[in-house]
Amino acid sequence: MKPLWRLNKYLFKYKGYLLLGILFTVISNVFVIIPAQLVRIAIDYVVESFSYYNLFNEGDLGSFARNFFMKFVFIFGVLILAMALLRGFFLFLIRQTIIIMSRLVEYDMKNEIFAHYQNLPLSFYRKNSTGDLMARITEDVSRVRMYLGPAIMYGLNLIVLFPLVIGYMLSENVELTIYSLLPLPVLSLSIYFVNNMINERSERIQRSLSSLSTYVQEAFSGIRVLKAFVREDDSAHDFKDASEDYKEKSISLTLVQSLFYPLILALIGISTILTVYIGGVQVIEGTIGYGVIAEFILYVNILTWPVTSLGWVTSIIQRAAASQTRINEFLDEKNDILSSENLDTSIKGRIKVDNVSFVYPESGIKALDKVSFEIEAGQSMAIIGTTGSGKSTIANLLMRMYDVTSGDILIDDKHISVFDTATLRRQIGFVPQDVFLFSDSISNNIGFGLDTYTDELIHKAAKDADVYDNIIDFPKGFETRLGERGITLSGGQKQRVSIARAIAKEPSILLLDDCLSAVDTKTEHAILNALSKIMVGRTSIIISHRVSSAKLADKIIVLNEGQVVEQGTHEDLLSKKGVYAELYEKQTQVNEQIEE
Repeated sequence: MKPLWRLNKYLFKYKGYLLLGILFTVISNVFVIIPAQLVRIAIDYVVESFSYYNLFNEGDLGSFARNFFMKFVFIFGVLILAMALLRGFFLFLIRQTIIIMSRLVEYDMKNEIFAHYQNLPLSFYRKNSTGDLMARITEDVSRVRMYLGPAIMYGLNLIVLFPLVIGYMLSENVELTIYSLLPLPVLSLSIYFVNNMINERSERIQRSLSSLSTYVQEAFSGIRVLKAFVREDDSAHDFKDASEDYKEKSISLTLVQSLFYPLILALIGISTILTVYIGGVQVIEGTIGYGVIAEFILYVNILTWPVTSLGWVTSIIQRAAASQTRINEFLDEKNDILSSENLDTSIKGRIKVDNVSFVYPESGIKALDKVSFEIEAGQSMAIIGTTGSGKSTIANLLMRMYDVTSGDILIDDKHISVFDTATLRRQIGFVPQDVFLFSDSISNNIGFGLDTYTDELIHKAAKDADVYDNIIDFPKGFETRLGERGITLSGGQKQRVSIARAIAKEPSILLLDDCLSAVDTKTEHAILNALSKIMVGRTSIIISHRVSSAKLADKIIVLNEGQVVEQGTHEDLLSKKGVYAELYEKQTQVNEQIEE
């Protein structure tokens, strides 16, 4: 139960719902006990009255006695019906308090976890899969909600009902109580073990189904490759094997589930037989009336579900505790990207990177080694290098997605750590290499970094990014909804919408992280022409493995294996005939061959 203590703050927050739920549980259980007592009184009355009725079986007295007798039977029937309706009403109120409380807690938990996810650094997402993150905010929270809702509801019912019923049964007849309740502990333990088997096999089925779904998705996604290599039969055979595994696990679960109700009915039957036998002996001896046997049979049936639910609730609590442990692991993760002074001010854009080294904490790879450079506010710089040279790492450090391992990064001559992280990022326009557009309108995608925006601002950003004409050609223009990850647009259009999104913020610093790698030469020239206007008066950093992108920059640095090997202007670096000149010559030759 220790991991679940974390939930006490929610129980305290919604204590009104919980207290009302307890009150309604007590009242509803009172209306459970009274009908059993009414049944006892009614049966004893019928048995005793029947002998008197036989004396007046004929004549007017017989008719009067019969009417009088039926009147009392009718009254008992109405009272029992009224008790059942009142109990149903209070059961409704219990669900309207405790179950609603669990849904409110579920809502709060999901918001808390999602807000915590948003606050965690990029390193957290590099070591945790998206599927695992989603499972904890959906499946694990749902299991915890089962503890806060059904488990608490049935647990309270058990705690309230047991003392009331068993206390009254003992006050009526101790011997009959002991015999009638003997099978119930066995029932509870049996349900506990059966339910654990059901849960274990259900989880196996879920894993098998997940594998089956993944296989089908891959097969359909790669159908062209399957057909091209004539592997349809092999694919169908593998699917058959996966389906066979799922079928066997499902049958195994069905076998265990088939034991559930027969087990309950068998043990209830044993309890009823014991009650009737022991009660019958006592009736013969004259110590109790017939009504007591009926009353005790009703009590046994009343206690059956709470006792059955004890094993079920225990299993729910175990699963909830395991899920809450997983949730707590993530909630205990700390964001180490913190501001030392929370400085909330506008930045001009002067950047100084001084002797910076960086090692990725999750992999131990050294991405940068004593890198130093400076950019004045309003200047532009290109960072050129091959794949794995550390280019994108610099962008991540400037965005403060990570903190440097050693060295310093200064912005406007202030250490980057003194700025409020959100304020810093709002003033940086970032265009990633892997463009991500949301399944929303083009207008909302461009205005994504703004709290509020006007159509004029969105249209201006689109024109500056040279994508305006493409957008207005769509039937719905800027209100065109994009497919998943922007699939509606071509590669070049996605890049330019991403650039428009970055510049719509009017950032002081513009970071272009290899954003032209996925476009052809013609599209690259169009985007570069658009960028030449956008970069005027704005600190800009162009990260690329293409030297053609570097022509726009005031200065260039060349990275190789995390170190700065060359820096200068385009002409200076060509004249040095070093790494940059070699890259320029190779890429120019490739472009010429492509054009030919």
